[in-house]
Amino acid sequence: MYPSDDPYLNHRRPLPPLELGSADTALLVIDMQYSDASLDHGIFALKRARGLNAGLEYYAREMHRIVPNIFRLQEACRAAGIEVMFSRIQSATMDGRDRGRIHKELEIFCAPGSKEAAILDEIAPVGDEILFSKTTGSVFNSSAIHHVLLTMGIRNLIMCGVMTSGCVESAARDATDLDCGVIVVADACASWTEELHQASLRARRRCRRMAAR
Repeated sequence: MYPSDDPYLNHRRPLPPLELGSADTALLVIDMQYSDASLDHGIFALKRARGLNAGLEYYAREMHRIVPNIFRLQEACRAAGIEVMFSRIQSATMDGRDRGRIHKELEIFCAPGSKEAAILDEIAPVGDEILFSKTTGSVFNSSAIHHVLLTMGIRNLIMCGVMTSGCVESAARDATDLDCGVIVVADACASWTEELHQASLRARRRCRRMAAR
């Protein structure tokens, strides 16, 4: 049961556990690319160049923590015959003119074929695993993922990646509204602060969570 002092959930029954089958389940690794998850590229390099070091040490520790967990999730899913999918921020144009409005306003940009758009080598797609490029926070709003899930008969998603409080939460909410069963793997996600990470997980308490370890 949910805690009695939680006004959001205390009147609700916990959701039943998902029955995950290899034919109807996929692992979705969200935005684990060099722009967002590498200590030497993208947002890390930009912040250091501007002297904005607040939070970098924490986030670096989080990357060292979650990357091995994501790798273990991938290996377990592949061994079980569960599809492994990826999303990444990448525009279709070299100047990013096709990006969503908020990505333009926040100057979020990864050009096609750039290092920043590539998934980290240690957890990169294997073979023909599907990689969705997006220009919005949620992968469901600027890619063909919903169509692909429907055509492949996938009804359940196991989600991990960054940011817990941003693109992971957005994708989880959209997938839930599209009738997907969603599990967010708490120790395979990260955000800029522990407060943001935990707040997002708490907001998702009406949905399902699990741990990679």
